[in-house]
Amino acid sequence: MSADWGSFFHLSSGTRSSMDESKPEAGSGEDEVVEPEQGNVLSHIISQLRPGADLSRVVLPTFILEPRSMLERITNFMAHPETLLPMPTIDDPLERFVSVVKFYLSGWHIKPPGVKKPLNPILGETFTCYWDYPDGTRGYYIAEQTSHHPPKSSYFFMAPEHHIRIDGTLKPRSKFLGNSAASMMEGIAILRFLNRGRNPEKGERYVLTQPNMYARGILFGKMKYELGDHSYVRCPENNLVADIEFKTKGYFSGTYNAIGGTIKNEKTGEVYYELNGLWNGEMFIKDVHTHKKDVLFDATHAKHTPPSTRPIEQQGERESQRLWHSTVKALIARNHEAATDEKTKIEDRQREEAAKRADDGVEWRPRLFRPVHGGPGGPDEGEEDLDWIISAHIDSQNPELAVKQILSIAPILDGQKDNSQFQIPPHVPKQEEQTAPSSSDAVDVKNTGSGTGSGPSEAPQPSSEGKKSVERKDSRTSEVDEYVDAEEK
Repeated sequence: MSADWGSFFHLSSGTRSSMDESKPEAGSGEDEVVEPEQGNVLSHIISQLRPGADLSRVVLPTFILEPRSMLERITNFMAHPETLLPMPTIDDPLERFVSVVKFYLSGWHIKPPGVKKPLNPILGETFTCYWDYPDGTRGYYIAEQTSHHPPKSSYFFMAPEHHIRIDGTLKPRSKFLGNSAASMMEGIAILRFLNRGRNPEKGERYVLTQPNMYARGILFGKMKYELGDHSYVRCPENNLVADIEFKTKGYFSGTYNAIGGTIKNEKTGEVYYELNGLWNGEMFIKDVHTHKKDVLFDATHAKHTPPSTRPIEQQGERESQRLWHSTVKALIARNHEAATDEKTKIEDRQREEAAKRADDGVEWRPRLFRPVHGGPGGPDEGEEDLDWIISAHIDSQNPELAVKQILSIAPILDGQKDNSQFQIPPHVPKQEEQTAPSSSDAVDVKNTGSGTGSGPSEAPQPSSEGKKSVERKDSRTSEVDEYVDAEEK
């Protein structure tokens, strides 16, 4: 039986959704409160085995599955506006960089008890949300599963009035390490301050990577979640870099959840600050010249700010909360069988869609994101690791216009409707690729834009005439928790 450990982790849960009843708090020590029945994955599976039992019917225990999609889980990255919004206003480049490091470290404490696995986004799944800030402004988030095999979750965030934009793609890759499973968190996020830098379109950029994530005790012992290895925050415009080590606990020494690191000039090698502490507790920053040590961020008492979403009845069938609604209800009710049944229906549908694309000789393309055009002289030079970026032009200097452009990409606010009949795939025949519109033909809403959900969501869809019937392939004949293979052959 194969579980999708690759998406087991990533910025552990904490953002409230309309379907998530849990309200986790930050941990503050080595031991975590877990559900009373939690033992280990192996014992739960063995307990279901009987002579002559159908192994394909064995289900994972409730504590393994978190009742929301990975696309929604990523929003923890923006869950502390008190660290996010002040950053672009800081004039000193080094102090501004320190504020970015603080923001970067502020989201890791948001996690549920124990070890949770989010629902795997299916190809073409989308999620949108927004934050209302105390000053009357908003932050907007749009995400889409741009690849399924290998998994890639692409996302876009912007707070136009605060000159903040984030583009990112998460690309988890799993490894098995005996009694542990590791998720190698590949991909990057690029944070931009659009009121800074020499290029007003690009702004001042900060390239962020993530630590790897580990589930200990998956075969025996108590399960434990750890962050590990090095991650980096880089500002190429100012030659600054933070090398942050998330330290895993040794067998005989060390502690859980520790970090250490430095902030230095990447060009000269001069170290300005040292970092240490616990990512789920107090984190400290020390000036190496004055030896003054201050609290950088205290996760113990920090309160995150969950985003808001449109009601489920307003959402399209491919939007995360509507798509997984029945599965989530069963998970919250701890109904293992019902959750598996609902999850299986979605996975089987995705297999059918992949088979139909293969039969029709077409290729799937993301709806809201376009390929990155990198390389020397390319418009996205230096951002190749994103793979995908939002397929719309967003004005970097006019916040009012930027809001209209963002809202034209996909419905985000209550009352906006998804006007598309979003079929999978939004595709073109392979032989017509040469005449297909360029991916650079992004949405560009001018001052007359209404911001009511027009744009790519209204693109004409392929005709349904001549569709071939597709044999249904029950995922129960395969591994229950395996990625659905939607890769084009």
